[in-house]
Amino acid sequence: MSTLWDVASEVTDPEMPMLTLADLGVLRSVDQQDGRITATITPTYAGCPALDAMRDDLTARLAEFGEVEVRVSLTPPWTTDLISDEGRRKLAEAGVAPPAHIGPRAVGPVPLTLLAPPARVTCPRCGSPDTEELSRFGPTACTALRRCPACREPFEHMKDI
Repeated sequence: MSTLWDVASEVTDPEMPMLTLADLGVLRSVDQQDGRITATITPTYAGCPALDAMRDDLTARLAEFGEVEVRVSLTPPWTTDLISDEGRRKLAEAGVAPPAHIGPRAVGPVPLTLLAPPARVTCPRCGSPDTEELSRFGPTACTALRRCPACREPFEHMKDI
């Protein structure tokens, strides 16, 4: 018998359907108490346009097990470090370069630079480390467009957040 977590873990991300909400690290918890199911998600950013679709999809998937409430928690904030190894593999298989692991954040003021950080992004198609950014903005807010001079293919890169 599947657990509620297993059931909720099958819900895919509306913007990146190759990933589940669990792969993406957006699904934080699923609990049941007195027949009421509470799922907690943390969007990739506060204004995420896919938030309503995530809520609806989770509610529909869990509704057969009881009354469902989907809560949104912005703390701790989502980072790309929450993407599972399986999620990173799925991104690369779909032709999207996965983000780098950033690691723990420092507490206190964040240093501000006006230049984009130099990104060393490996091509998900041929593996070349020599790629170039075409646009910092891709089809979703969390992706950028890049091109690989070696294989001449364009691809998306999930930004390191």
